[in-house]
Amino acid sequence: MFLLASACASGAASAATPPLLPEPVIAALANELDGDRAKHDVEVFAQLHRMRASEPFHRATEYIVAELRRAGLDTVEVLRFPADGKTMFGTQKARPAWDAEFAELWDQGTRIASWESMPLSLAQDSDSGEVTADLVDVGAGTREQDYAGKQLRGQLVLTSSQPEAVAPLAVDRFGAAGIVSYAQNQPTAWSREDESLVRWGHLDSFSPRRTFGFMVSLKQARSFQARLTAGETVRLHASVKAQRHPGEYEIVTATIAGADPALTQQQIAFTCHLDHPRPGANDNASGCATILEVARSYAHLIAQGKLARPRRTLRFFWPPEIEGSTLLLNARPDLAKQIIADIHMDMVGGGPRTKAVFHVTRSPASLPNFINDVAEAFTAFVNAESEAFAAGRGSRYPLIAASGDKQALLAQVKEFDAGSDHVVFTDSSFRIPTIYMNDWPDRYIHTTGDLPENIDATKLERAGFIGAASAWFLANLTAEDLPALAALLERQSLRRTAVMLERRGGLPPAEQGALETLHMAYERGVLDSLERWLTVPPAMRATRQRFLGQLAGISVADRSSAKREPPGVVYVRNAEPKGPMSVFGYDYLVDHLGAERAAALALTDYSGLRGGGGEYSIEALNFVDGRRSVRDIRDALAAEFGPVPLEHVAAYLEALETIKVIRRR
Repeated sequence: MFLLASACASGAASAATPPLLPEPVIAALANELDGDRAKHDVEVFAQLHRMRASEPFHRATEYIVAELRRAGLDTVEVLRFPADGKTMFGTQKARPAWDAEFAELWDQGTRIASWESMPLSLAQDSDSGEVTADLVDVGAGTREQDYAGKQLRGQLVLTSSQPEAVAPLAVDRFGAAGIVSYAQNQPTAWSREDESLVRWGHLDSFSPRRTFGFMVSLKQARSFQARLTAGETVRLHASVKAQRHPGEYEIVTATIAGADPALTQQQIAFTCHLDHPRPGANDNASGCATILEVARSYAHLIAQGKLARPRRTLRFFWPPEIEGSTLLLNARPDLAKQIIADIHMDMVGGGPRTKAVFHVTRSPASLPNFINDVAEAFTAFVNAESEAFAAGRGSRYPLIAASGDKQALLAQVKEFDAGSDHVVFTDSSFRIPTIYMNDWPDRYIHTTGDLPENIDATKLERAGFIGAASAWFLANLTAEDLPALAALLERQSLRRTAVMLERRGGLPPAEQGALETLHMAYERGVLDSLERWLTVPPAMRATRQRFLGQLAGISVADRSSAKREPPGVVYVRNAEPKGPMSVFGYDYLVDHLGAERAAALALTDYSGLRGGGGEYSIEALNFVDGRRSVRDIRDALAAEFGPVPLEHVAAYLEALETIKVIRRR
């Protein structure tokens, strides 16, 4: 749960001593993985506007299938599920397919936006329409007062908000014909430096309204506003041919079958998300290309006899983001049970121009496990090797692509945060521990600047190595690996303890106790997580228990005189629905509780020391285990993300009880 980020990632491994795996395996993976080959795949994906269940998404799946079959993986197939706007897969309602044929926005004789040249200029889920109309600036456009004194019927609105947020008032209430947005989503320190960038926009996938939205740059919006302020009438012509329609989600999957009959049903998964707008190079062509390169490399090394077939099965998935993972694990419960670890890559190739910081992120504190410690060991190894090479000291495994950069990786290991498919796998419905690799911040995320030219082939190769080495160790884990693994777990526990002690110093006594309790529960859970993989010998368990006793002596202060609160309400999660409450393009809580009541839940917007409302609400549900009381859950959330009012947590859990996600024990 608690990490010593930079120190852990830079100092835990010697450049001369690869961790956990024999050096011939390290060498085989390092020599086979090819960042330039992965970058070529990024360039292919970046030519396609990969919206879920669309024709360009289908072309991307065809490319992946062809590459996997050429590489010789054991099984290659495309799983198909209805994208019809009504079928429920756990907490995800299937969104209808969306395809666009044509979209242009003209200002007199000047074309402002074109689908053909820049698909990002059309908001996702726009519908067909054609109008010549005046442009009316409504500012944010999310409050009725934004429209006071303005005639909107049949006109186009200019807004700083997402089209989805503006449509209920602008279109439904005041009769606007369409929307022109310059919403500055995914803000970073660099968001407004390049005012020519166009950002990704959305409309509601499920709304019966028929309207469209165009996305323009901040520079274009400022030009419109200057003309309007000067009293000029800005008259635009908009033409759109697009539709939502019943279709099919497609998820490519492939396997390298395990060789041990007793273990082959256990699977280590690699996941990414294939959807996102053109170009979408780092987000997320980079992750999709990297796991494709890992799959090819494994298959080639096995075919050459440089690696023996793994004991457990390795499986690869290319779904749409979050919604694809949710529907997959619900529609295929057999896979949900067989996958015992997931390696998720979402944005792993940002070069220097993206300003990206590369993270290897842990599973949430509600899911103690050892696999993140394994990933951090290989991350430290790549950091050390790449830093030695960049500093001119020499390195045996610098992992440099021919066209890539030579700078040190400097990856940071990081505590859980939300924002990608890992939240589905680690959800308490499935409890699949996940190694999540991602870049953040990213200067060009969700903009026309997210181009292949900003992707570093060396970084793709290094991310691929961390994932491939971690999965290979896990796929072949046996009792023979336990001594080295036990030593690693002790070192990691001590690092987490050091961070916990540093955090404890600035907290009031009650919060200190919550921090200590969750810390020790997590460290006990790390050993328990091994039991799904193999039987832990009594001697190792006894040694770990002695170590934890010593750790408790360091970690837990004497609070024997502290006042104990009564346990209070205890909740149990129901068997259905499975998945997190807020997925992609659909919010189960809002749909079942109502928008007004959901908006009143303070926990979903709460900002703590180390997490926001998304993390708090995700983990609040994950901590519901039939043993923790509401106060226990509040304390666990406070320990993980920072102090939070008890009433916020209680109200959120009561809302989940109301919609029958959880029940009182």
